[in-house]
Order: sequence, then C-alpha cells, then structure tokens
Amino acid sequence: MSPDEYCQQKAAQSGSSFYYAFLFLPQERRRAITALYAFCREVDDTVDECTDESIARVKLAWWRKEISGMYEGKQSHPVTLALQPHLQTYGLQEKHMQAIIDGMEMDLNQTRYLDFPAMQRYCWHVASVVGILSASIFGHTKPETLEYAEKLGLAFQLTNIIRDVGEDARKGRIYLPISELQQFNVTAADLLNARHSENFENLMKFQVARAQKAYDEAFALLPAADRRAQRPGLMMAAIYRTLLSEVEADGYHVLNQRISLTPIRKLWLAWKTYIRG
Repeated sequence: MSPDEYCQQKAAQSGSSFYYAFLFLPQERRRAITALYAFCREVDDTVDECTDESIARVKLAWWRKEISGMYEGKQSHPVTLALQPHLQTYGLQEKHMQAIIDGMEMDLNQTRYLDFPAMQRYCWHVASVVGILSASIFGHTKPETLEYAEKLGLAFQLTNIIRDVGEDARKGRIYLPISELQQFNVTAADLLNARHSENFENLMKFQVARAQKAYDEAFALLPAADRRAQRPGLMMAAIYRTLLSEVEADGYHVLNQRISLTPIRKLWLAWKTYIRG
C-alpha cells in the first residue's frame, strides 16, 4: 500500500463529512488534504484509543519528532511520506502542524474548561488551525481567507462539541464551559449521568446559537475572489449546519445518542454546494 493509499483508506474509514468535500477537489489538492486529514486522525486516535495516558504521551512526542523530521525531509510514517511533497507547494507551516499536536495533548492534561475563552483556545488548536492549513491547500489569494478559515474551524468544533456532549461525557470529558453550565443550572453530574432537562435544552439552544453565529461570521470574512477555491469548506459547512438543524429538530437529545447524517445526504449536500459555485 502506498502512502497516498494509506491516507485515502484512513480518510474513507472515518466516515467524516470532510471526506465528502475532498471528492470534488483536483487530484493534487485532494492528495494533500487527504494526507493532512489522515495526520489529524492519527494523532486524534492516539489520544482517544490509547487507554494508557503515559503511552499516549510517548506517541504524541514521537509525532512531534516525526513532524519536525518531515520538514527536514526525514519522514518515515506513511502519512508524513504522503504529506511532505505538498509542504512547500501549499505553504504548510510546521508551527501549525505542531499546534494540532498541542491540542491533542490538551485532552490529556484537562477534561474541563472554566469559561468560553478557555474552550476557544482548545478549539483553535484542534480545529481552527486545521482550517488555516486546509484553506492553504484549497487555494487563496486574500489574507482574509485565512481569517475565514480560522473562524470556520471554530464553528465546526463547536458543532462537534454539541453533537458529542453525551459521548464525550462518557469518556469523562466535558468541553462545555463550567461558567455556562452554572449559568443554565446544569451540573457536570447531569451530563455524566445523561439527565436531559429543560435547563439542558436551554443550555444547548445557547450553544447552537453561538455555533450558527460563528458560521455567519466566517462567511462574512470570505472574499468573493476566493469563494470558488474554498468550496470544500463551504460544503462541509452545509453538512455541519444541517447537523445542527437536526439536533434542534430532535429536541437536543444528544446525551444518549449521537445524531448524524447518512452518507448519501452528506454527498447530496456537498454536491448542491459545489454546483452553486
């Protein structure tokens, strides 16, 4: 299996909404973004699937060295072998790659966030910086496009946090800020024990409204000149915003289930966004 095939398999197996947007890219850009996504999956799985924290830290340290080596042409993993040829072409910076690993390490260091600024810092590391790298691969002519990508990454991660409230709680992680739980009279125990209530619904309405606002703010930053190149991000946004609508329509029942869209619906939403240009 070639490095590109390894990354393709990693992306396809995830079933992520991102995969459907990649399908519409030209071949070289698709290879680059698939390798980037595979890297994100590798380091994320290191934390999520490793039951021994000390081993997870060792693996993340290995990835730090592997990424540094990649920028010196000394890579060894299939993902870095696939990604290295695209670094210069798309201006992918090592500081951003390392920042993603920082975000994964945050999951090992803390399971609660005091307020929204603290939560937003986490979102920047695990999502906004990925947005910046992705926008660089998609292509841009204006610096404002990277600001759009950074904000869009935040919107995506806020959506993920909303969708995964129950699943994350079962892992002992609560990303919703403690100050906002207190504001809506929802306790950590309510989340950990999957206690759905009117207070919880009000909390989730607040979270969804903030995520929707982040999407609107991101779109306002995207220059018209780069809109066509950035269509993959817009496709993902169409899918994620539809997911938010599903969460609302289902009454915010995210503590006992993980609301998702079918693959055919994701593909349809991506296609509709693509043909709109």
